[in-house]
Amino acid sequence: MELLRTPPPKERADAARNRAAILDAAASLFAEHGVEAVSMDQVAAAAGVGKGTLFRRFGDKAGLAVALLDARERLLQEGILHGPPPLGPGAPPADRLVAFADAYVDYVLEHLPLVRMSETAAPGARYRIGAYRFWHRHVAILLDGTPDPEHAAHALLAPLAAEHLTALLPELGEDRVRAGITRLWRAAGPSRVSARTPGVCR
Repeated sequence: MELLRTPPPKERADAARNRAAILDAAASLFAEHGVEAVSMDQVAAAAGVGKGTLFRRFGDKAGLAVALLDARERLLQEGILHGPPPLGPGAPPADRLVAFADAYVDYVLEHLPLVRMSETAAPGARYRIGAYRFWHRHVAILLDGTPDPEHAAHALLAPLAAEHLTALLPELGEDRVRAGITRLWRAAGPSRVSARTPGVCR
């Protein structure tokens, strides 16, 4: 699992300063005006960098979204790998499944516009993001002993897509969405996941 984590970028001091300035500017503008309303030109101006620098570093707003989410994803990954149970190692797989779903929904809803942009920038973008491979591997490990853990992990992660949640929230409300996800993930666990499986990500 550690191998699936994307290491922090190694860069020169001036490049690191530019990166930090860009991400700070983007975070402030997105929070004030909304992700959709902010242009790359506005981000470059607020960060005090040229547009060329911005586009070379991040490509587009989806690239900015991925970079802004990186630190938040690392916190969740750290909790999965080394945090206390039930999110971290030490709890039964079924409990860890539900704990992960709850924690992931917390993360997505807190950053929904950014996650949505990062996942929908291009067809299949969600599945090419390094963090998705981490989430998928974690869930597949917890589903060890089921007929097809790899497929089941994709199936469970599908309702957690930001685009899906964005569509459901206005109709059902957050409480119903959360409750439905919990029921779905709980049903995948206790009666199907082998009791001997520790569910520890290695």
